[in-house]
Amino acid sequence: QVQLVESGGGLVRTGGSLRLSCTTSRRLSDSFLMAWFRQAPGKKREFVAAVRWHDGITHYSDFAKGRFAISGDSAKKSVDLQMMNLKPEDTAVYYCATGLPSAADYDLEYAFWGQGTQVTVSS
Repeated sequence: QVQLVESGGGLVRTGGSLRLSCTTSRRLSDSFLMAWFRQAPGKKREFVAAVRWHDGITHYSDFAKGRFAISGDSAKKSVDLQMMNLKPEDTAVYYCATGLPSAADYDLEYAFWGQGTQVTVSS
């Protein structure tokens, strides 16, 4: 079993920045993807970004490109999500996940999930 713990959420104004962090309880295979998803009230969970420790390859959703940056540190067993120019529509609970999905945005194929951290962007 792997525990994932997210931190760094909070309240920020439109245009502000936040950095989310996710730490794993143990070192995982470098082939694993580390990803961030989010879920806003009344909406489906959606993919944000993912990174693979093995080669650092990243994947981003369209809304995240240019504003969000994901980075992983296999030695620290952590992955960060730097979010910039935040908008009210970015308000959601952000979840960290890890696994070996067939595609980075296939949430059902991620094996382990964190409890989530709330991000609220005020207008």
